[in-house]
Amino acid sequence: MALPFPSKIVCVGKNYAAHAAELGGDVPSEPLIFLKPPSAIVRAGDDIVKPTWAGRVDFEGEIGVVIGASARNVSADAAWEHVAGLAPMNDVTARELQVADGQWSRSKGFDTFCPIGSVTPLAEVDLEELRVTTLVNGEVHQDAPVQDMVFPIPVLIEYITRFMTLEPGDVIATGTPSGIGPLADGDQVVVDVAGVGEVANRVREE
Repeated sequence: MALPFPSKIVCVGKNYAAHAAELGGDVPSEPLIFLKPPSAIVRAGDDIVKPTWAGRVDFEGEIGVVIGASARNVSADAAWEHVAGLAPMNDVTARELQVADGQWSRSKGFDTFCPIGSVTPLAEVDLEELRVTTLVNGEVHQDAPVQDMVFPIPVLIEYITRFMTLEPGDVIATGTPSGIGPLADGDQVVVDVAGVGEVANRVREE
């Protein structure tokens, strides 16, 4: 599915209650938004490069929402009209830097820290059956249905477009479920979204 390269990647933090708990925090009262730079994007089969100085680096499997039509002040009821499709993605995070910095740009923004798989057109996706599963070296570490999201995808689109225009190709990373964990040199990490596809990447220490 041909779409423009994203101008931005809009991410949602703590959008699964169990994940918020494992980080030692509460579920926010409204969506917690941050950005990843497009320069972090890699595709299936590319390496995730783990800097030796960055400390612990974690996987975070997510459902990526890819925008198909410019969106500003979109209601939740009309949100899906602005979506081209969905893609599996991995919000790779340098966890110790995230904690040390108190804001997330550096920990989330390294080159290669945003693997994104192929986009499946929305018309081909069963939205009720969406589920994100993350495997490391063949072992399941994350597995959760879309119904476990605190803020559903249409609500996220409504919230984000109140203050930001989403352009075709832009990606919303909708949050990760519980089960996050560290990656090591040589690990194979796969994020699978049911009915959408998977993105698989090997970890390489820099």
